[in-house]
Amino acid sequence: MMPIPDTLFTNARLVDPASGLDSHGSLLVSRGVIVDHGGSLGVPDGAVMVDCGGAVLAPGLIDLRATLGEPGSEYRETIDSAAEAAAAGGITTLCALPDTQTPLDDPALLQFVWRRGEAGGSLSVLPYGAATKGCAGKELSEFGLLKEAGAIAFTDGTHAIGSSRTMRLALSYARAFGSFVVQHPEEPDLARGGVATEGELATRLGLPGIPAAAEAMMVARDIALARLTRGHVHFAHVSTGAALALIRQAKDEGLAVTCDTAPPYFDLNETAIGDFRTYAKLSPPLRREEDRLAVVAALRDGTIDAIASDHQPRDADDKRLPFAQAEAGGVGLVTLLGVTLARVHGGDLTLPEALALLTWKPAALLSLNTGCLARGAPADLLLFNLERGWKVEAGKLPGKAQNSPFDGRALEGQVLGTWKAGKRVFG
Repeated sequence: MMPIPDTLFTNARLVDPASGLDSHGSLLVSRGVIVDHGGSLGVPDGAVMVDCGGAVLAPGLIDLRATLGEPGSEYRETIDSAAEAAAAGGITTLCALPDTQTPLDDPALLQFVWRRGEAGGSLSVLPYGAATKGCAGKELSEFGLLKEAGAIAFTDGTHAIGSSRTMRLALSYARAFGSFVVQHPEEPDLARGGVATEGELATRLGLPGIPAAAEAMMVARDIALARLTRGHVHFAHVSTGAALALIRQAKDEGLAVTCDTAPPYFDLNETAIGDFRTYAKLSPPLRREEDRLAVVAALRDGTIDAIASDHQPRDADDKRLPFAQAEAGGVGLVTLLGVTLARVHGGDLTLPEALALLTWKPAALLSLNTGCLARGAPADLLLFNLERGWKVEAGKLPGKAQNSPFDGRALEGQVLGTWKAGKRVFG
């Protein structure tokens, strides 16, 4: 393998939320790590020069939550096709959910997913371990063996752990192994059979509804279990103001409670499904406008710890069905940055605040040594033009899956280049 040459980035707006850095200057990479940054740096012999033209140079994005097609549903997406989309979106680390067709409840499967990611050289794929065998919510998986095999945390992915007893045990076991449990916060009995948020719109469209309270009810239960076990619970893709109020209160109490959300829940509301648009059928479903605004407020006040893509690849046949029968889920790797930056352009977040939710905050949650521009850190980097516009067009997106809820959306903030351990993997 040819060695990667040193790279000197010049004329960049360096933004590192982890250290508070936001200034124009240069950054030097050698042997896959960041060596130095500052106003003016010398040029090493043989170094590749990258003139950033004033664009933003930031840490590569860390996607806390994504579903992959492999293993078991390679017709939807492979790890290689996901890596292609991730690189185009500026993502250098991706956390893979375990509820694939072949659930990741076995150490060998976790190792397989990790190795497939490493083999591509452009994306670190960090697998979650299944909290229960087969992600079926009944019998706990072997947490110790999965942790030893590289599980970053434990979850049943898009399946809620409905049994209070099972969730209590999962939180206790995860705590014993220095880890945490990620919950899909939706009370299963209330949500069963529903496809849209219960209310006037769902009634008018004749769609079975899921009450928004189903999310808050599960959050309240699991906060009580976290208090009981002293375990760490992380709520995924939180989408309602009521749930966020409970999480905010739990944090004020000092409990080990964290959460993330995904771009659809701060950029779209339930009206996006108004013409039975299956690309906008998600789980949890899109909410009312007041909930969307509550999510934006929680991004701003720090209640939400990270923004994840919530990437769920679907085949065309999964979506070309009547709304009630279509599969839920939307792709989100290539749009993660652009939709988040819409909150910057809209004045809700500063650029460092937005990037923090995509870089060092998820890195801190997972105890990773990346997500920053610190000297000695891996040179996982993202270069983007904050103002340059582009349009999301299903059918033209990188990767296999095209089921974007943002199809047709105009965005500002285009990725110009992505580097993994100093190697350019996009742009």
